[in-house]
Amino acid sequence: MSLSDYLFTSESVSEGHPDKVCDRISDSIVDAFLAADEDSRVAVETLATTNRVVLAGEVRGPESVTKEVMVEKARQAIRDIGYEQDGFHWKTAEIECHVHEQSVDIAQGVDSAGEKDLGAGDQGIMFGYACNETDELMPAPIQFSHRILRAMAADRHSGKVPQFGPDAKSQVTLRYAAGKPVAATSVVVSTQHADGLSQRDVHELVMPYIEAALPQGWMPPADEIYINPTGRFVIGGPDGDAGLTGRKIIVDTYGGAAPHGGGAFSGKDPTKVDRSAAYAARYLAKNVVAAGLAEKCTIQLAYAIGVSKPLALYVNNHDTGNVDELKLGDVLRQLMDLSPRGIREHLSLCRPIYTPSSAYGHFGRQPTEDGGFSWERTDLVSDLKSAFGA
Repeated sequence: MSLSDYLFTSESVSEGHPDKVCDRISDSIVDAFLAADEDSRVAVETLATTNRVVLAGEVRGPESVTKEVMVEKARQAIRDIGYEQDGFHWKTAEIECHVHEQSVDIAQGVDSAGEKDLGAGDQGIMFGYACNETDELMPAPIQFSHRILRAMAADRHSGKVPQFGPDAKSQVTLRYAAGKPVAATSVVVSTQHADGLSQRDVHELVMPYIEAALPQGWMPPADEIYINPTGRFVIGGPDGDAGLTGRKIIVDTYGGAAPHGGGAFSGKDPTKVDRSAAYAARYLAKNVVAAGLAEKCTIQLAYAIGVSKPLALYVNNHDTGNVDELKLGDVLRQLMDLSPRGIREHLSLCRPIYTPSSAYGHFGRQPTEDGGFSWERTDLVSDLKSAFGA
């Protein structure tokens, strides 16, 4: 018997969090290569610490994207986030680039040749998930956590609340009754702030964002709202703690409400199924829920390096569905080619669209006119309903 009454918590981190700074830099470099050549291969990792950034990884793409260009992209990313502090400044940070050519052994497994289709960039398992807890068909705890920080960041960038610094974290705990979220029991927000502000000052600045993010009547008791509980958060970002690409994979996905295959997204071009197949799995799961075939849906895909077809497709509607899951899996295979090439073409992934996804979640976002977040479309709904006579 599944637990129906419980508390569940998810966290988010802002674009200025040290790990997210690295994700932003890595995705900026992916976009630079794809803007120059849609067939570029990119796997770039970033390390950030006090006034220092290190780039490493493997690429295959146009010579126009030089090491100097990559360094400049890193500086632009740091500037756009808003770091102009003594310990981490876009102008003065020392940036090293150790990116080199992609291994020919990897390339021969991934490239198409003759009768061989484009293979997966690596082995692995990828999960997608959707549920009807929010309008975005995302788990409510992670979606509310993102809402708080995105709104705070927007007002920091606009100059409305210049007292906020770039680095911040949020955490929302919800109470579930009969399997549905009904109220928040606690909220935590820690934000970097200008020197001289008291804890009370920060509390007054942050409270409106919590109130706006939660549904009416869901606010927790006052003593369960924790804002900068250490009392001071002036030193932040990579100056306060080192950052690495790919360390916030649960923040990037479903806040722990669904399984995770373990692979990070940022810094990888869409031939890497860690990224593209996770997007495809979310796309399929979201369309299943949007079509009313289930209240919750988890999809798993599995791949082998150099092999174009997925090794497996698993569908689980968590006893909330009204269709046969085996048939649903067959229908999904018919509606979407789940080879790496098929995913890229169906979702138009070979475009410079990834920088915006590097913070506040890769899922639960709105598709954009330039093709960003195409995996959030619900354009399979009519076909799914037709397949099941819904």
